[in-house]
Amino acid sequence: MIEGSCHCGSAHWRFDGQPDGATACNCTICRRYGALWAYDYVDEGIHVRGLTQAYIRGKAIEFHFCPRCGCVAYWLALRLGDDGRRRIAVNLRLAEPGAVGSIPIDHFDGLDSFDDLPRDGRCVSDYWF
Repeated sequence: MIEGSCHCGSAHWRFDGQPDGATACNCTICRRYGALWAYDYVDEGIHVRGLTQAYIRGKAIEFHFCPRCGCVAYWLALRLGDDGRRRIAVNLRLAEPGAVGSIPIDHFDGLDSFDDLPRDGRCVSDYWF
């Protein structure tokens, strides 16, 4: 289990288990947020609590951030999937470095091709500095 929270402690998330990767995306919003995402489903592998505000991007996704300190905590799909579950991703940068440092980085080209790119051997701890 991994836990994360915003800087002031108002918004929290919990990821049950260990993610198999952390996604670094270069889309127009993720590159501005600097987030590293771990994915699952609401109230299955990921649980969130606390007050957040949402920035809705398009018709598919909303980004939740703490209204007090501004940290981006997670994104949430606006629609249920065909299986009736709602996709969610948490920002691993809100977790303690030791809990997430060894998770390998997955690259997603959200800017041009919308393709997953090959892993390059880096992990979350390589992105701290």
